[in-house]
Amino acid sequence: MERVILEAYVRKEIGKKENKVLRKEGLVPCVIYKQGEKTQSLYVKNREFAESLHTSAGENVLIDLKINEDGGKPKTKTVIIKELQHHPLKTNVLHIDFHQISLHETLKVNVPIVTKGEAIGVKRDEGVLEHILWEVEVECLPTEIPERFEIDVSEFEIGTSKLVKDLTAPAGVKILTDPEQAVVAVAAPKAVEEEVPAEGEEAAEPEVITEKKPEEEGAEETAEEKPAKKEKPEEKASKEPAKDK
Repeated sequence: MERVILEAYVRKEIGKKENKVLRKEGLVPCVIYKQGEKTQSLYVKNREFAESLHTSAGENVLIDLKINEDGGKPKTKTVIIKELQHHPLKTNVLHIDFHQISLHETLKVNVPIVTKGEAIGVKRDEGVLEHILWEVEVECLPTEIPERFEIDVSEFEIGTSKLVKDLTAPAGVKILTDPEQAVVAVAAPKAVEEEVPAEGEEAAEPEVITEKKPEEEGAEETAEEKPAKKEKPEEKASKEPAKDK
């Protein structure tokens, strides 16, 4: 298990307003606690903390926290990250909970599960790889925390699955998660079902509406809007037959 050193500084003022000021200055408020001891309020530099996570251990990295206070000699405490609070829209960390530990006492942590390879049931048979469980809880000494559990799914056919009990834990590591919990599985492709009308019912046919051409509509509107043309007296007279003299 990798270990890193991180500088921390004691906070003299505590509150939401003070935390906002710290964040604007590129600092992250945090606390360190241990069962039976008083919680201590600190802050760390955002950039240095981000660099401490760039290890293969990720958030399970062991941190030697060097706590500085009033210019005195720093006090070092070994901690792990218990909880991170992230900004809801951005990636920056808003707050950190550190848990002080002893290298000689077991602790419980969550270890991630990753897959390796492409399942034959996906590549050949167009199945679907379902990653059901992304981490398991383990109990072990801090120096024996696994970085990850890796599952090679290359030979997985449709119907193949792996349970928690199938994971191989290193010596000294006890998996606490339910052993019957499914971790990954390859499922058959989902068929697209078509709706079939019930017996005795016929499928409704769409109603066909014939639209009139614009010129036809215009002609009808013109005919309705214009009044009937009256004949002039001379036109009426010219239509009557001439009388014999």
